[in-house]
Amino acid sequence: MAESADILTSDAQQVVLPDLAAGCSMADMAAIDQVEDAWDVLEEVGIADSTIPVTYMNSSAAIKAFTGRHGGTVCTSSNAEVALRWAFDQVGGIDGTGKVLFLPDQHLGRNTAVLKLAMSLDDCVVFDPRKPNGGLTDAELRDARMILWRGHCSVHGRFSAKNVDDIRAAVPDVNVLVHPECKHEVVTAADFVGSTEYIIRTLEAAEPGSSWAIGTELNLVRRVARAHADKQVHYLDSTVCFCSTMNRIDLPHLVWAMESLVAGRVVNRIVVDADDAHWARVALDQMLALPGV
Repeated sequence: MAESADILTSDAQQVVLPDLAAGCSMADMAAIDQVEDAWDVLEEVGIADSTIPVTYMNSSAAIKAFTGRHGGTVCTSSNAEVALRWAFDQVGGIDGTGKVLFLPDQHLGRNTAVLKLAMSLDDCVVFDPRKPNGGLTDAELRDARMILWRGHCSVHGRFSAKNVDDIRAAVPDVNVLVHPECKHEVVTAADFVGSTEYIIRTLEAAEPGSSWAIGTELNLVRRVARAHADKQVHYLDSTVCFCSTMNRIDLPHLVWAMESLVAGRVVNRIVVDADDAHWARVALDQMLALPGV
């Protein structure tokens, strides 16, 4: 996110990350050399020309730049459906033979393709960068519509269908609301699925006294629970799990960064390589130009 901020701001603005150890474990699952090697595989199989890369916002600047260089776009969990529809339109439409390489979260890609674009699970394959040919045959790659990177969110990946069953048994008439980064089995077992913004809006519109089990990062669940004391809000998993990388941006680091700026010192400045910044901006601008964005 700090890299994206540096890309989108002017040269007169500087971006500071209070703790350089903060990041995203999902983004770390797609290294640029791995993705470039994967693209070489698609070229060797003869499908690169009919494949559009789409990367989730939770990815590095280098991956966004790769996406821009190859005519793709960036997406968020809110506009993933719009981004995928746009991408398929570039290669003949959803009913054609073109493909999308979706990075780095396999679950958001799969859930959007199946639940929003009416594709089947058989249309989706998972490319594992640690295996030759991604662990797939040439025929599997040619037949696929969605080539999903083998990546996931460490928090959302913890939720299971058993969590859904358990909360339904424990809380009568509970509404299960989950983020699309969850596994497909969790999404299909839930009552409502949507982005962070969707989760917030759904709780705002919910009836007083209603019960909700939310499958997303615990800090957000606590926040909406405090904001809606007239509703019963539960965390979907019985085991508490914070996002260890996001949680590194804490109050002491923020205060230190702000006090350093007051003292005239710019600490932990984030600067993206100029070429990567250009091509990542191309991909980000394409996202901002999507219908409804």
